[in-house]
Amino acid sequence: MKATLRTVRLTLAEPLRISRSTMAARDAVWLTVEHEGLSGHGEAVTSAYYHLNTTELERQLYEAGLDLGRFGDPESALGDRPAADRPPAVTAAVEAALLDLCGKRSGVPVHRLLDAKSARTTPTTPGAQSAPSARTARTIGIVPAERAAAQARSLADNGFTVIKVKAGAPDPEDDLDRIRAIASAAPRTRLLLDPNGAWTSAQALQLLPRYAELGVEAVEQPLAPGDPEALARLAERSPLPLIADEDAVTFEDVSRLAGRVHGVNVKLAKCGGPYAALRITELIEGSGTELMLGCLTASTLGLAPAVHLADRARWADLDGHLLLADDPWTGIGGADGVVRANDLPGLGVRERRVGREDAA
Repeated sequence: MKATLRTVRLTLAEPLRISRSTMAARDAVWLTVEHEGLSGHGEAVTSAYYHLNTTELERQLYEAGLDLGRFGDPESALGDRPAADRPPAVTAAVEAALLDLCGKRSGVPVHRLLDAKSARTTPTTPGAQSAPSARTARTIGIVPAERAAAQARSLADNGFTVIKVKAGAPDPEDDLDRIRAIASAAPRTRLLLDPNGAWTSAQALQLLPRYAELGVEAVEQPLAPGDPEALARLAERSPLPLIADEDAVTFEDVSRLAGRVHGVNVKLAKCGGPYAALRITELIEGSGTELMLGCLTASTLGLAPAVHLADRARWADLDGHLLLADDPWTGIGGADGVVRANDLPGLGVRERRVGREDAA
């Protein structure tokens, strides 16, 4: 097998402000794996929070590409255990490229391969009958209330029924004003809130009842990560479902929180890919903790593997490609509020443009 890399710049349609940072662009590194005339593709994106810059991503994916050369075919590589010291985002990109290639070789979409992996193969299983789809949340950042209302109104007009609102402004009343404005502008949408760990436990106990009164459905990672016990204790007292994100990175993290928080946000780039996500899904089944499928801001290529799992989640937050000024890939939709896999072999996505290429 031959692997190549390509690095491109992904620019957001407008900067996204959250409690800890503001992002206007990030780099994506694409891995292409070729074998016997077919190609599979995967994507990893830079992240300051996860300490992955462009140089490190390129290095890690270059080494991963070289490692693939020891396998005779992508099926063998897909069944191999990845290097333990490889960043999860890199593992996820490699797995995506191999799944894409294996799907193309067998004429099967990725969601069928994943159904087989998790034994979801009976005719009565929804995921085995049709390509997964889900109503995705669409994120509104920390912006003035008037701007948030206009965004929410536009989203609702275009078919979005779930809006995720970022919180964590210096003045908590600004966040409450934003939610009120959104609820007024789009009264039929479901509202999720994400402070990205900006609150203390005392603040959370004061604020959560107020958000419950405003109709917020669930709150994601209200407390700073690093103390999952505090998050579990808060969940016991919360009038709203609490979803762990930054405190639920690995399988081991989730195992400590299963049954103690109301949800976990599984992002393939932080857990290590679709197979790791399946393990987490099986772990929390029946525990009272439900699945949110999340993402980083990325292209359609980066989002596609999660979309092939979308029918397994209570909450889908798969809008990273919708935040871009120009998505270089297509194939999962989302502009109408619904992301959809398809029945094309592999990931079912195609590239719209090219960037810089380096041989691995």
